[in-house]
Amino acid sequence: MSVGMIDTSRIEAMVAQLKTAAARANPAVENPLQARQATGAVDFQSALKSSIDQVNAMQLQSQQLAQRFEMGDTTVSLSDAMIALQKSGIALQQTVQVRNKLVSAYQEIMNMGV
Repeated sequence: MSVGMIDTSRIEAMVAQLKTAAARANPAVENPLQARQATGAVDFQSALKSSIDQVNAMQLQSQQLAQRFEMGDTTVSLSDAMIALQKSGIALQQTVQVRNKLVSAYQEIMNMGV
């Protein structure tokens, strides 16, 4: 469903992804409903921080794999290093796009008349 220029289905999908990332950040609770009951509600800040932390971890891991390959570690193949680098690059691009959407939504909200 689209309201004006906002595609609500894409926003709902992003919220679902953020909730999934928050659930992964708290492995003791596997069910998101149990997480809400245990902690009240998943707040946006913690979900966003969890997602950014995961992207950061992915970036660090890919850099370490690439460095190990460059240093001649025979347990790391070129394809493994390249795939990790591409995955981390895509995750970073996705994070930037989410940030752009959030800034755009914020600006749109601030421009609304009350």
